[in-house]
Amino acid sequence: MTQRVPLRPLTRILKARAEGADPDLIERENLRLRHEAARDTLRQRSEGRLLLLALCFLLAFGAVGTQMAALATGEADEPVRAASTAGAEVTILNTRADITDRAGRVLATNFATNALYAHPHEIVDARAAADGLARIFPDLDADTLYARLNSEARFLWLRRYLSPEQEQMVHDLGEPGLHFGPREMRLYPNGRVAAHVLGGAGFGQEATNAAEVIGVAGIEAAFDTALRDPDRRAPLQLSVDLTVQDAVEQVLEGGMRLMNARAAGAVIMDAHTGEVYAMASLPDFDPNARPRPPVDGDPALSPLFNRTVQGVYELGSVFKTFTIAQAFELGLYNPDDVIDTSGPLQMSGFLIRDFRDYGPRQSVAEVFVRSSNIGTARIAQAIGGERQRDFLDRLGLLAPTQVEVMEAPLGRPLLPERWGELSTMTISYGHGISTSPLHLAAAYATIVNGGTRVQPTLLRQDSVTPGERVISETTSARMRALMRDVVASDIGTASFGEVPGYAVGGKTGTADLPLTAGGGYYEDRNLTTFAAAFPMDAPRFVVIVSLQEPAETSGQEPRRTAGWTAVPVAAEVIRRAAPLLGVRPSIAPGVTDRLSSTSN
Repeated sequence: MTQRVPLRPLTRILKARAEGADPDLIERENLRLRHEAARDTLRQRSEGRLLLLALCFLLAFGAVGTQMAALATGEADEPVRAASTAGAEVTILNTRADITDRAGRVLATNFATNALYAHPHEIVDARAAADGLARIFPDLDADTLYARLNSEARFLWLRRYLSPEQEQMVHDLGEPGLHFGPREMRLYPNGRVAAHVLGGAGFGQEATNAAEVIGVAGIEAAFDTALRDPDRRAPLQLSVDLTVQDAVEQVLEGGMRLMNARAAGAVIMDAHTGEVYAMASLPDFDPNARPRPPVDGDPALSPLFNRTVQGVYELGSVFKTFTIAQAFELGLYNPDDVIDTSGPLQMSGFLIRDFRDYGPRQSVAEVFVRSSNIGTARIAQAIGGERQRDFLDRLGLLAPTQVEVMEAPLGRPLLPERWGELSTMTISYGHGISTSPLHLAAAYATIVNGGTRVQPTLLRQDSVTPGERVISETTSARMRALMRDVVASDIGTASFGEVPGYAVGGKTGTADLPLTAGGGYYEDRNLTTFAAAFPMDAPRFVVIVSLQEPAETSGQEPRRTAGWTAVPVAAEVIRRAAPLLGVRPSIAPGVTDRLSSTSN
């Protein structure tokens, strides 16, 4: 049985009847209020449902609109090089750390630019586009470009990077099928300065929206992985000093012209840490527009060839320093001991001669200062081949240097197949063995720094542990005195190497260049070298300068020896670089007093 719910409030009806009012009016009002309440409930429920439906539509259309906007404003993703595994996604890391010199000055950084590519199927007027692009880029042929733009290809690379001016001119063509892709390219703000140290970089993996920058030579290649590490924040700091490097390159270039040399190289190295403050090789190149490597011919003729690291040469009499130092170290000779220098000296059908005849007997000091081949060869005979080879090995002259450039392993010294007595004698004065100028710099640093071996490095060193002892401090001091006499003595071969205030010492070397075929040597082509250090009372830096095929022509006949060519160039390098290196010139005795008396 269904219970009926009364539609009218009994209390109000009874009261209405008692007062003589119509109870039906109360019932109808009650029904009206109940109907209005039910209607309001239904309306609120409908409005909530409509609001929820509108919100869903808004979110859906918003997502679609956002994606359409991203597609409309973004760049097409069409990688030129696909991943090696099918279906794999190519990840391009386009960040690369800066490279700075020892003072924090930027040597290599990144520069934002754009690449240019085309969608031929979107090209409206291929002829006009080809002609316009050929005007902007003169190296592009309009007809060839028209054929490419009119082909069935869906994608074409046109330029790897653009200048802002070129980008604007392409934009002004108004061709919808030409597109720009963001790029980050390597920039070397100092141009050619330190080109062989830095090496250069190029593009690796490429897509339209990014490109991978990879090192191709020099420091850039040697530290490629570290420079591309996305977690790296600090720049790579080198030992090179930008101001010193620039000064060395300017002097070396002027010296090449003055001495009519075909090529040149120079190194400035800290005698105690092995840090390379400057390393120059001429001819050089601009790493911002690095030339292509030669595909044939002699690679040493290319400006990309680093003569200080990968070039190995017979360096001549600069090797006499090692022979004399070893003789002192072994206790075989003292500076005043007399050597038989009568000649020529014949050995196995080979004649050893001196450049000038200074008599049949000379002291060991005179043999070194005057650069006697005969005297040095006789000293080497007393040393012996096995001990000589071991000593040169301990100086680091028989293996490639460990300097941090990609080309270092290529600078492998050339040694005789059989290290017999004749080789021992010729190697004593720098013939029959080929090493690089960087080898020479490190070995000379060991000789003058007190006798501890140094390893050449292009990275700034905050502290360096001394290397193994090769010679004693006594032997090192003797060699410094003899090297100073080579420059300051009347009988020395490097009188043009004197730089007032800096007490330069060193040793000259003049070596004939070997013939390209058939053996033997050129009579009028040589390599001249001056290996120097300063100041000789407490050497801080070693300087190596080499000139290939120089000829000083101020006299009646060309002069090709190191004393006339490499020595004056090295002296100018020291004069320019020493103040930049923080080496104060010493003042001759008496100058201070005269200045004081004048001021009074």
